Amino acid sequence: MGPQPLVDFAPVLRLALLALVIALLPLSWVWLRQRGGSPTRRLAALTTLTLFLTFDLIVFGSFTRLSDSGLGCPDWPGCYGEASPLGARDEIHAAQTAMPSGPVTWSKAWIEMIHRYLAMTVGVLILVMAAVSWRERHRLPLSPWWPMLTLVWVIVQGLFGKYTVTLKLYPAIVTLHLLGGLALLALLAVQHEAFRQRPLVLPARQRRWVWAALAVLGVQIALGGWVSTNYAVLACTGFPQCNGQWWPAMDAGHGFTLLRELGMAGHGGLLHFEALVAIHMAHRLFALVAVAVLGLLAWRLWRAGEPVTRRFGVALAALLLAQLLSGLSNVVLGWPLAAALAHSAGAAGLVLVLTLLLARAASPRPAVQALRATAAA
Repeated sequence: MGPQPLVDFAPVLRLALLALVIALLPLSWVWLRQRGGSPTRRLAALTTLTLFLTFDLIVFGSFTRLSDSGLGCPDWPGCYGEASPLGARDEIHAAQTAMPSGPVTWSKAWIEMIHRYLAMTVGVLILVMAAVSWRERHRLPLSPWWPMLTLVWVIVQGLFGKYTVTLKLYPAIVTLHLLGGLALLALLAVQHEAFRQRPLVLPARQRRWVWAALAVLGVQIALGGWVSTNYAVLACTGFPQCNGQWWPAMDAGHGFTLLRELGMAGHGGLLHFEALVAIHMAHRLFALVAVAVLGLLAWRLWRAGEPVTRRFGVALAALLLAQLLSGLSNVVLGWPLAAALAHSAGAAGLVLVLTLLLARAASPRPAVQALRATAAA
């Protein structure tokens, strides 16, 4: 058996047809449920469904990474040049026989390809949203440039997915892939709220708090992604101490060298344990800042007095508590899969809640007018 090319475009057409067939199921469901409604109502329902599936995609992407299935099919976009693991059973069997606990096994190949199928389905739905938005642009409450931006971003995400495989889980690419998925979730959340037209009065000072919380959360998620992609979760055992020390030996210089391969230092040697400890401790220490900012925001939202604002405060506090518990469980219980998935889902949930709050509190009209003016020019 000859060497397998990392990028094989032969199955692209078959995969595209498969993604179209899969996407027809949610599309048909939306159109049937909204058959008496206007195109705008159908598009609103499709946006909500796509938002839900994107959240699922982020969680399943975490499952793919946490189950070491990211290289379950070591080429892209197919699996050994086939549209599914069924057509690649001989190659998968040979790889699994040669290395039973290696990156390629029958189950890992299916996990990886299901993740790709779901990603392609979301991509098709976003493509439909963009096309319908342009057709109905004069009747929509938001500019068609929003779904177009979302379409561009999902293509960028597809490229990140490609390079995650072809560059063999390069940590910087994997972390950017995670952050890109959350950015996609935020874009869809803004469109979801634009269709719902549920404005929320939030003072300018409160909105600045939300923006600050979102920025802090983004840094913390980036640090968490760096921990996960470098497999540094278990570099520190015990809590609140790390390996029995309040301030263990750390090598932040090598730990936060971004342009390097998995497990390797920037100079080409192996990444030392102290570098993994530095990665873990950075996430743990910045968590104190994130908890303080998000907790204070939740308290401020609760004190605002408005029922809707209070509900956002409660949701934020509940998600924050769940994040603390799942994060501690990862360290104390030795990184169980359920706790790790809950931690990833909680991060996505926090991004979603903050984005929905901002989308309700700040009308996108100024951004829409700016985009239309740019297009006209």
